[in-house]
Amino acid sequence: MGRAFEYRRAAKEKRWDKMSKIFPKLAKAITVAAKEGGPEPDMNAKLRTAIQNAKAQNMPKDNIEKAIKRAAGKDAENFQMVNYEGKGPGGVLVVVECATDNPTRTVANVKAYFSKSGGGLVPSGSLEFMFSRKAVFEFDFKEDMDLEELELELIDAGLDELERMEEKVFAYSDYTNFGVLSEALEKKGIEVLKANLQRIPTNPVEFKEDQLEAIEKMLDKIEDDDDVQAVYTNIA
Repeated sequence: MGRAFEYRRAAKEKRWDKMSKIFPKLAKAITVAAKEGGPEPDMNAKLRTAIQNAKAQNMPKDNIEKAIKRAAGKDAENFQMVNYEGKGPGGVLVVVECATDNPTRTVANVKAYFSKSGGGLVPSGSLEFMFSRKAVFEFDFKEDMDLEELELELIDAGLDELERMEEKVFAYSDYTNFGVLSEALEKKGIEVLKANLQRIPTNPVEFKEDQLEAIEKMLDKIEDDDDVQAVYTNIA
């Protein structure tokens, strides 16, 4: 399952290694999580995960605390999550997840990124069936870790699959089990490095090299937008 989006994951992480871009995105994710489920990490699994992801990127503690406090401020009241769907170079399918205080600005920007690449937006919901929504957790593989036994133990928490990639392990479940699986991993003493909700293509497509270059050029522009939180494609 993981290999279906390995190309995009690696490409995105390489680009997001720029602290000037990733910190604001992580802060916004923390603020949105705190606004939705409350400012206490112990009572808010989504917030705990957002904080974990921020710490994994060495985001300063002060930045994290400020992002949580911002959830109670007036600015946070206007934040809303919006998704846009479109087709890009080579017919690639793209879902863009945003957190914005100005949807008019955001949709205009996203629409322009697609248009300048020869693509365009499609009606909301058009691509839902082309992706399955999964909760994905990443943690280190330990020598004393029995993955078969761990998989059996986590089934009751909604686990679908465990997958090892070199020295990392990825746990997948339906997105509705995010909180339950997160707590199950915590109880087992497993330190989650990254956790998020992802859209995994149901029918990944192979693209030619020249198409991939055009696609990446468009995705670079989309992901550099401050309102964009995540981008998913059907690239194999």
